[in-house]
Amino acid sequence: MNHVEFIEKHVREELIRQGFTAAVAQGGAFQAVDMYKRMSQASRKGRIFDDVLRHAKLWAEKQTLPADRFESKRIKREKQQGLFLKGESRGEGSPTAFGCKNGT
Repeated sequence: MNHVEFIEKHVREELIRQGFTAAVAQGGAFQAVDMYKRMSQASRKGRIFDDVLRHAKLWAEKQTLPADRFESKRIKREKQQGLFLKGESRGEGSPTAFGCKNGT
């Protein structure tokens, strides 16, 4: 495996792991390889893979719709319960939210 194949394989795997589709991840891997071929040097010593991965991730984010991004990672919350249970009401003796009896 040469350096170009290494970048293509690992960028594609990382994008899929981050929740992108296989097609978008493949396109991002091609963008990463293209950037690698055009780069003269990395932003920091030993960071060329990080640079091309960042470029591929930005490209992949632009190819997906906001509703499609990270659908599987979205947290689905249950309906939040209110302050009072069903059937209970604030009686005459209980204070309001601000601690006043008449609400003023």
